[in-house]
Amino acid sequence: MVNKINTRCDLMLFGALGDLAQRKLFPALYQLERANLLAEGSRILAIARTEADTVAVRKQLFEKLEQHVKAEEFEASVVRKFLERVDYLRLDFNDPDGFGVLNEWRDDANNELIVYMATPPAMYGVIARNLRAASCCTEKTRVVVEKPIGHDLESSRVINDELGEVYNENQLFRIDHYLGKETVQNLIALRFANNLFASQWDQNHISHVEITVAESVGIEGRWGYFDKAGQIRDMIQNHLLQLLCLIAMDPPSDLSADSIRDEKVKVLKALRRVTPDMMESHVVRGQYTAGTSNGKPVPGYLEEEGANKGSDTETFVALKAEIENWRWSGVPFYIRTGKRLPEKLSQIIIHFKPAPHYIFDPDQKHLANNKLIIRLQPDEGMSLKILTKDQGLDKGMRLRQGPLELTFSETFDTDRIPDAYERLLWEVMKGNQYLFVRRDEVEHAWRWVDEVIRNWRDSGEPPKRYAAGTWGPVASIAMITRDGRSWYEDA
Repeated sequence: MVNKINTRCDLMLFGALGDLAQRKLFPALYQLERANLLAEGSRILAIARTEADTVAVRKQLFEKLEQHVKAEEFEASVVRKFLERVDYLRLDFNDPDGFGVLNEWRDDANNELIVYMATPPAMYGVIARNLRAASCCTEKTRVVVEKPIGHDLESSRVINDELGEVYNENQLFRIDHYLGKETVQNLIALRFANNLFASQWDQNHISHVEITVAESVGIEGRWGYFDKAGQIRDMIQNHLLQLLCLIAMDPPSDLSADSIRDEKVKVLKALRRVTPDMMESHVVRGQYTAGTSNGKPVPGYLEEEGANKGSDTETFVALKAEIENWRWSGVPFYIRTGKRLPEKLSQIIIHFKPAPHYIFDPDQKHLANNKLIIRLQPDEGMSLKILTKDQGLDKGMRLRQGPLELTFSETFDTDRIPDAYERLLWEVMKGNQYLFVRRDEVEHAWRWVDEVIRNWRDSGEPPKRYAAGTWGPVASIAMITRDGRSWYEDA
């Protein structure tokens, strides 16, 4: 992160005492301070409904930063400097009369204004209208909103319409924090800056693609939210479909926000509809039961604290997605995500087709396809599996598979890889939208996901059970095995 911005920003952070702000946003802002990227005169107004004053909130933030920032990155002097930027305002978000005080806080109208709504989406429209009524915003104001944008297509349209009444599309920054990950951004560089891959990135050279986002944790006290959303709304509709778009999109004409987002929308439009007769072969829905995680016994989903014992909400989803265009015809994208899986893991695996004529040991033919492994977590990097001759006089032309490894933290000798929210907040301050989601992206993703959910509901079938600590229902293995393939960790 270079090129310190010259403009000063006023950041109004609604929901500043909530979990997201305390766990992610303030630590990210602190890291920007630590990197000397916050311009002098930039200020932060923490806004919440809790009765408190600035001194108390600064003290609380100091303790939260100490908790959520790595010990080797926590510098008390930098924290104190950062917290001098922070003021606190108690505000009832539903009271339009209270919003007038925001203009009094903004004593320097030359500062760029950023409004960050770290609140439930139902509050977005309310806050936007009250800001407008108080004349707090201009056409230059940048507004950041968190996912989920609704729980289906209809509700997302309502939320987007409410925001659209007050703000232009070029003012809205819809966050999907996966797009801020270093490896996700590197997908664009990998594909379009290296002809080695760009020339091979289609159905002529790729047999199939895997996208896995696995979580080892359970609900972690989020039962109220998660049971209404489920894994498909919480993860597939945003994170995994965004990853699929970046893998599958055609080259944009340039790196501008709309050029990139135009290509992503084309992919979403080309996704093959999942009709009721395809559900059994293309979709697996699961829910974890009691098992073990990291060697310790853990309860099943229905035994979690506050659980509804009759819930049929899915905690695991596996999908076979198909893109109906020239580039990807006949190439399946196997997508899976779930809770209480064996490890925390996010990775993309590109399986290349083998050479058309194989001349080596027939017993080793199963090794003949190269794989590109793109790791998002826990250790960000890339690995290309290639075949070479095994070493030794007695080996003949026996093959061995080995990696060409690129681990970002080691290769580039960096002390740390920035958190996704650091990157995203930095891009908001610079006014760059290319890492944020446009309205039509949200709606096309919901349109595809809604049909899957509707088919589930119409079938009346409960989710398939899987023990905590395993890779999901057996049916997810069967889904990919029917095509003569296997998930990467099983292969």
